[in-house]
Amino acid sequence: MATPTVRALRGATTVDRDSAEDISQRTQELLLELMERNGLATDDVISILFTATADAVSTFPATAARSIGFGAVPLICAAEIPVPGSTPRCIRVMLHVMTQTPREALHHVYLHGANGLNDDLPR
Repeated sequence: MATPTVRALRGATTVDRDSAEDISQRTQELLLELMERNGLATDDVISILFTATADAVSTFPATAARSIGFGAVPLICAAEIPVPGSTPRCIRVMLHVMTQTPREALHHVYLHGANGLNDDLPR
């Protein structure tokens, strides 16, 4: 059996409008999908970093995460750099996790308008 090690998982989603409801729902959907596809439990999560574009600021993605069981996980939100032409209303996430899964077998998750981002990563 492999020894658990620290790995990072990435993902992103978009919202249709800048509202607390949309940001919360899409953030929760993204986190739950990352956890399911990678066979993780909240106890496996070390920390989560969220970024959001300047047009998605009605609530903190971390608030949505806390409401679905990530309250004991260190969470932080930051502003995504405003690169011209980048995906609008985008929320990105990086989870640091303990897992036995090899790096190349991790499943990164990109949903909705973020679906085409980082096609180089395994899904």
